[in-house]
Amino acid sequence: MLTSLQPLLGLVVILALAWSVSESRRAVRPRLVLVGLGLQLLLALALLKLAPVQQGFLALNDLVLALERATEAGTALVFGYLGGGAAPFATQYPENGFVLAFRALPLILVISALSALLFHWRVLPLLVRGFAWVLERTLGSGGALGLGAAANVFVGMTEAPLLIRPYLREMSRSALFALMTCGMATIAGTVMVLYASFLATAIPEAMGHILTASLISAPAALVIAGVMIPETAREAAETRAPMVSEAHGAMDAITRGTLQAIPLWLNIIAMLVVMVALVSLVNQALGLLPEVADAPLSAQRMLGWLMAPAAWLIGIPWSEAPTAGALLGVKTVLNELVAYLDLAALPSEALSPRSRLIMTYALCGFANLGSLGIMIGALGTLAPERRAEIVALGPRTIVSGTLATLMTGAVVALVI
Repeated sequence: MLTSLQPLLGLVVILALAWSVSESRRAVRPRLVLVGLGLQLLLALALLKLAPVQQGFLALNDLVLALERATEAGTALVFGYLGGGAAPFATQYPENGFVLAFRALPLILVISALSALLFHWRVLPLLVRGFAWVLERTLGSGGALGLGAAANVFVGMTEAPLLIRPYLREMSRSALFALMTCGMATIAGTVMVLYASFLATAIPEAMGHILTASLISAPAALVIAGVMIPETAREAAETRAPMVSEAHGAMDAITRGTLQAIPLWLNIIAMLVVMVALVSLVNQALGLLPEVADAPLSAQRMLGWLMAPAAWLIGIPWSEAPTAGALLGVKTVLNELVAYLDLAALPSEALSPRSRLIMTYALCGFANLGSLGIMIGALGTLAPERRAEIVALGPRTIVSGTLATLMTGAVVALVI
């Protein structure tokens, strides 16, 4: 019984927090909140409980393995034993031979190329249109916002606004904030498979859960955004943005997708090096202080204490809440990639299988300081006349994006 009451209480607290910082509490639409929660629960039940969907999860994981093998064929050729090829010498510790930058991260290049190809073949636009239709019919989101929110599930916070660029200038303040929140509450398709590969040993059918997390978080983001900044000037529902590939053929699409992913690959490598180094410096400084509870202080321990109540509210047992809270803190201060790496590296006794699954959903979003800079830069370039407004809304999207992914974690905790 308690396992159900916790996430229910969590949903109430999350919505109450969003309402407490709302710009206009009286303008909040009850229909948006009730239908949004219902849509999340229906998606969670359908995606996590129906047998055909479970078979689909297995097929998705087989696809991830196939993509990993295909990527390794390329990395082994280009990087040799650093990329997964046979070592030209005897390896005494083969378990330490996995080089992240040359084995796992190049998967981004392959996914980006495939995404560009699917976009050129009109497969991806069809999926986005279908999900946008659902959001418009259920939550009453305007056409441009519904399309942008749906696109965030399959692409990323910088690519999705491109699909509705003609409408960014005229979008209401509420719709713009909702679009930004969707970017913070979901992850890009280019890293979706990458994160699933990290979690494969810790979470069964990881790819299916990562995709489901983004699907469920889209309506959560619209609910939280609609509570924090309610709509007062409704966006025209009939607006539609063109979804036409700029590529001149399949090979051109593959080339464009690959080249566009190179900066992302390099950015991830650079950010990982710097962020892990900064955490190490903080931990070294904290290590000079007296021990607490017979253990040295660390950034992870302090984040765990700070975020433990949030972890408990979404269904994590209190005995595991500090560990889960540390993951939430790492995700917010650093990024979700580091948090997923930490989750995958946890010993089996640190979190139960149920808690690991809940955290997989709760961590699945871009709401962190690094992503904020990326989003402000991208949207500011696409809509320069609204740059000041975008910058002003930016910090609030970290809060709204985090609340949305926590809501997703709580909804999943109710279902599993």
